[in-house]
Amino acid sequence: MIFESNGTDVPVVIIGAGPVGVTAALLLARRGVRSVVLERHRGIYPLPRAAAIDDEVRRILQAAGVGEEFAAMVRPANGLRLLDARHRVMAEFRRTEHGPHGYPQTSMFDQPELERVLRDALARYPECELRGGAEVTGVGPDTEGPVRVTYRDDDGDHELWAEAVLGCDGANSLTREAIGAVWEDLRFEERWTVIDVRTTADVRSWEGVDQVCDPDRPATFARIGEDRYRWEFRLCEGAEQPVRELIAPWLPPSHEGDFEIIREAQYTFRARIADRWRSGRVFLLGDAAHLTPPFIGQGMCAGLRDAYNLTWKLARVLQQGGSERLLDTYESERKPHARHVIRLAVAIGWAMTGGQDSAATIRRRALAAACRIPGLTELAGRDLSPPLTTGPLVRRRLRKGLAGMLCPQPWITADGRRTRLDEVLGDSFTILTTTDPSPALNALAHALGIRAIPVTGLDDDGTLAAWLRAARADAVLLRPDRVVLDVVPAGGRDFTSTATWASLLHSTRSPHPPRRTVDDSLLRSVTR
Repeated sequence: MIFESNGTDVPVVIIGAGPVGVTAALLLARRGVRSVVLERHRGIYPLPRAAAIDDEVRRILQAAGVGEEFAAMVRPANGLRLLDARHRVMAEFRRTEHGPHGYPQTSMFDQPELERVLRDALARYPECELRGGAEVTGVGPDTEGPVRVTYRDDDGDHELWAEAVLGCDGANSLTREAIGAVWEDLRFEERWTVIDVRTTADVRSWEGVDQVCDPDRPATFARIGEDRYRWEFRLCEGAEQPVRELIAPWLPPSHEGDFEIIREAQYTFRARIADRWRSGRVFLLGDAAHLTPPFIGQGMCAGLRDAYNLTWKLARVLQQGGSERLLDTYESERKPHARHVIRLAVAIGWAMTGGQDSAATIRRRALAAACRIPGLTELAGRDLSPPLTTGPLVRRRLRKGLAGMLCPQPWITADGRRTRLDEVLGDSFTILTTTDPSPALNALAHALGIRAIPVTGLDDDGTLAAWLRAARADAVLLRPDRVVLDVVPAGGRDFTSTATWASLLHSTRSPHPPRRTVDDSLLRSVTR
């Protein structure tokens, strides 16, 4: 086969222009890393899919530069309720409009609108190029050095050579196949129908998500827009019903007004995780790496967390001589979290369906009793994002320490204006202290080319100071993704594990040379 090449290499090729792929491209572009995004479809997929997002992931969209645009299109939600078959409340997992990351803890949205916002932002960055109608046909070889990506469009067959490839190409990922990864089945598979409706009817809604725990007809319901609603029902053999009958419990007895079915589609909800997420410089993100039932609204959220975790590390390796071992921490940090979220979604799924065996009734009664335990629902609601486990970029946690946790993002006053914390910290490492930095902390900050910032007077309501005091910490070292890497305990003088992570940030190994000779000025503009 004869391939036509555009004659230039690129630092990163991203396969798939869904929310995960485009967000990854934006995060890289904001660090000056050039990428080409290959997408087999020419336009945005017009039908809604993901509908819920949490405050931590809204913070990621803020980091990608689309926080304000996204805020204009979302609708805060009250949280999640579990209902019995008669729609009586069994448990309520309430979410606040003022989450620790500076946004409502749950927001509802329309995925095509989000994708338009992301693509509009992508078009503003010269570091990003989106090629629609480009079907990837091959990824490899799996060897040291640049990775060859082949694709086909209306003009024929082409190839690119990339320093890294991000496979954001969904559940049927060609990238996953190319690196030899296989699925691990986490034991959940059910057929459901998803119905999106636009109506002006007075639909009964508590402005949150309802999960109906009925083994005969489990269901999910949420209001996702001003006049937009979503229902999901498990498919039952020989018991198909018209849409109006299925959603009748939520509609007024006499419905007047318009009623438009935007989408009615059947899906198989699965729980799976890839056995490996990386081979050399080829990585899996989003649905290419993990599949979760949608019951806690974390499918797309998990993919955006993948992008946030990987992109700052990849940029460090490509631009600042970071060690290749830095990239090993992507899977070791993200995979346990993804597995945790999938298992939580499966647990909610089993709570909804109760299973089909003789113990189903016992399980439902046990769930209802457990949900009445004081504080349990609040604890479960906080369990969507547990701290990262100990590793090269997370110091060993002592008791309930801060290492591995995300720093909160309060509103702060800087240069005479109110803004969110991350807008001031930028996208680098940062040291936050309760007092003026010690000489040792100042020396470390200087070596890293960052700032050591006292939190006193920084946040308007003392959130950061209280957060540090509660953990008996005098200072924390924040990674670019705002995860706490290391802690100076109260009365301490310096971070304790500098040597374990400092070697990851700098390496004597040179980046891979380009596969082809390119114009020197172009190469400098790409790698600067």
